[in-house]
Amino acid sequence: MDSKKIIDAIRKINLNAEVSVSGNDINNITWENGTTPIPKADIEAKMVEVQAEYDAKQYQRDRAKEYPSIADQLDDIYHNGIDAWKVKIKTTKDKYPK
Repeated sequence: MDSKKIIDAIRKINLNAEVSVSGNDINNITWENGTTPIPKADIEAKMVEVQAEYDAKQYQRDRAKEYPSIADQLDDIYHNGIDAWKVKIKTTKDKYPK
């Protein structure tokens, strides 16, 4: 497991949690400054949930790679109009649907 993913899951449960994770191991969590420990099963369940949310938004990451820069999009709108821009953007949206 990745310690960042473990900490992200913990912070989804308790935004103010102060923790560290040694060796990317969920069994090596240090709860700091009086943070109430969260059961391992709850953390693991939240990790699954967080991963599912991330996976569900893959289309956004794929679209972002293909969209032209904002400057290029604005230039396209200026030269070709908003309707032509919408057609170009829709191509990417159709390629990577929600």
